[in-house]
Amino acid sequence: MTDIEIARSTKLENIVDIAKKLDIDEEYIEQYGKYKAKISERIEEKLKNKKNGKLILVTAMSPTPLGEGKTTISIAVADGLQKIGKKSILALREPSLGPVFGIKGGATGGGKVQVAPMEDINLHFTGDIHAMTAANNLLSAMIDNHIYFGNELGFDKVVWKRCIDLNDRQLRVVNTGLSEEKKIVPRKDKFDITVASEIMAIVCLSENIEDLKNKLGNIIVGYNKQENPIYAKDLNAQGAMAVLLKDAIKPNLVQTLEHTPAIIHGGPFANIAHGCNSIVATKMALKLSDYVVTEAGFGADLGAEKFLDIKCRKTGLKPDAVVLVATIKAIKYHGGVEKEKIQEENIEGIEKGLDNLYRHIDNLKNKFGLNVIVALNRYISDTEKEIEFLEQKLKQKDVKLSLVEGWAKGGEGATDIAKKIVDLVERKEDFKYIYEDNDTIKEKIFKVSTKIYGAKDVEYSEEAINEIEKIESLGYGNLPVCIAKTQYSFSDDPKNLECNNNYNIHVRNIELKSGAGFIVVLAGKIMTMPGLPKVPTAENIDIDENGNIVGIF
Repeated sequence: MTDIEIARSTKLENIVDIAKKLDIDEEYIEQYGKYKAKISERIEEKLKNKKNGKLILVTAMSPTPLGEGKTTISIAVADGLQKIGKKSILALREPSLGPVFGIKGGATGGGKVQVAPMEDINLHFTGDIHAMTAANNLLSAMIDNHIYFGNELGFDKVVWKRCIDLNDRQLRVVNTGLSEEKKIVPRKDKFDITVASEIMAIVCLSENIEDLKNKLGNIIVGYNKQENPIYAKDLNAQGAMAVLLKDAIKPNLVQTLEHTPAIIHGGPFANIAHGCNSIVATKMALKLSDYVVTEAGFGADLGAEKFLDIKCRKTGLKPDAVVLVATIKAIKYHGGVEKEKIQEENIEGIEKGLDNLYRHIDNLKNKFGLNVIVALNRYISDTEKEIEFLEQKLKQKDVKLSLVEGWAKGGEGATDIAKKIVDLVERKEDFKYIYEDNDTIKEKIFKVSTKIYGAKDVEYSEEAINEIEKIESLGYGNLPVCIAKTQYSFSDDPKNLECNNNYNIHVRNIELKSGAGFIVVLAGKIMTMPGLPKVPTAENIDIDENGNIVGIF
């Protein structure tokens, strides 16, 4: 059976009953049909004195192009905790339409460990990302409208980009205003994918609607001839944008196939954005359950680093344990094994590829000072010999391995890791950030690049150096950095999988996100608007005569 068939064959519980499992009364949810709901912000007053549960962060080694199953493992762990009698909840990101119709597919898990309703979540869900797209593009329209009617604020350079939640490389650089109407000012513009936009980051990093409005107002949208910044609040845009986002800031409640509650909210990519779900969702989940399982996108060098250095820094939270997802195929992939031979037994390839896994373990355990367990997401091609070899190697590093078979067995296939997590969260930690707030921008980039990526140095383009000087002169040098680079390698070169040679990180540009409160560092050839592959998943997605969607995975 396909994932979508498994999901359809499972009887879901009414969302009102899922809310009751969390002691959420019906008055605090806004239903979107039988199986989806928004959780009202009014519940925060009721929850404010409740003790926080334990926070479990799920991350991964550097992935293959199809990913290593972090979401699948996250769901399995939450279901596994329920199986052993613990009150657990998921706190995940919303899928973007870009990967759904591109190469990676959906983000609702797989097999017997999925969040549901699967098609809804992977498509329009509750409309959050569409609302963010509208708010973003409303601001763009107001900027160009202001310029059209005389440019009182003196725009000399517009830095705000339009966005859309699809992979469309044609929109990376466009010309706008070509209608030749009187007074219209043509200019070069750019598009980001919505999940990489500052609006997405702001929604995910806002504590409430007032905080949201303040952050929206603090967006720098352009500069005048004196190089002074022009803010969204100078256009009086923040109120209308907040109105478009008034529901999008509320977390979404759904369930797993085993009826474990799941809050899914916010969806920034981790290779080009900060890669974790919303602050509102995580904090709410911690008040509602004893164990919160959350996920940070791509490898631990990306999502986990940003979760820890950006989200934890802004909230004061920290994970009580980290689950590092690995697969035999990914270990071989980073050991130089050819894709065509990746399903064949290859101990030598595993031994070579372990360097990637070891570095992620070292970063989490020794650089950040966190408790770590490795979850092996088992595939049918994995042999007993390969699994035993990996287990022995990790034992030598004093790191526990848990074989997770959630895809085939549901929560029952994750009870071993659930029990180990319950023990692990009680261990002492020595959590620390990789850099300090008062480090310079270059010092922050250097520390992440050398300590986390293993680079020997950082090289900057002239444009990047100029932007750093400008940002520091404006007083924003104390903000954290959000490094955008390839997810396939510790380096900024997606083909340098083994990372055996000395390498530098190449910073080509810097972008200030003054509303969100961080600085984006563009490394290598990373794009903030992805493109579709030669044969996109969209070609296989369809709807039949009975209204059933096919082809989403």
